[in-house]
Amino acid sequence: MRYDEILVICNSPLIFPTDLASFLELLRLHGDEAYGLIFAFAASHSLLLTLFAGYASSSGSLHLDTLIAVVWAGSFLGDTIRFWIGRTFGNQWLSPFPRLHRTSQIVVRLVDRYYVWLILFHRYPHGIRGVAGFAYGMSRLPWPTFLAFNFVAAGLWSGAILSAGHAFGQISEKLLSDAFSGLGMVMLIVFLVLSWILSRKLERVAEET
Repeated sequence: MRYDEILVICNSPLIFPTDLASFLELLRLHGDEAYGLIFAFAASHSLLLTLFAGYASSSGSLHLDTLIAVVWAGSFLGDTIRFWIGRTFGNQWLSPFPRLHRTSQIVVRLVDRYYVWLILFHRYPHGIRGVAGFAYGMSRLPWPTFLAFNFVAAGLWSGAILSAGHAFGQISEKLLSDAFSGLGMVMLIVFLVLSWILSRKLERVAEET
């Protein structure tokens, strides 16, 4: 990729698409170069944009097998870096961010008892998926244990979210109705609400321990 092409991508208003239409437009403009952006989105556990990527694969704009590898690698690497930061710098650097600091402390208290379930499922609930990796590093969880479970969890997350988006795309092409579009949005909202409820329950469990 040439330097001028990188500047075009970085200056594009679509580099952080917030809706499906903007995401598809980004793919139209940049094609295979979008895989690099998807890798970055996956590293931050961007659930919505990963769903969009799966949806785009149903029309052939992206290759599902390549997407799974890219998202898997991005998600795994993102949490591995966050773990290293947490292990190296502890939790003091989060003090200027009270909400993130509190969430990380909640996850740290849960790790010793529930680390398997947390690593497998922390990518789904809103509120903890962005800071859980730091919290694992702040805990006593050994590097080898974290890397093994993180690798499996990243693969499960990439397969589940991309497959869901891919299935939505295939069904919507068959039905070709605005009604289904509305149903898909309702299903997405329900999923996000359930994720929020799960994150709140995790907080209550932490406060009781």
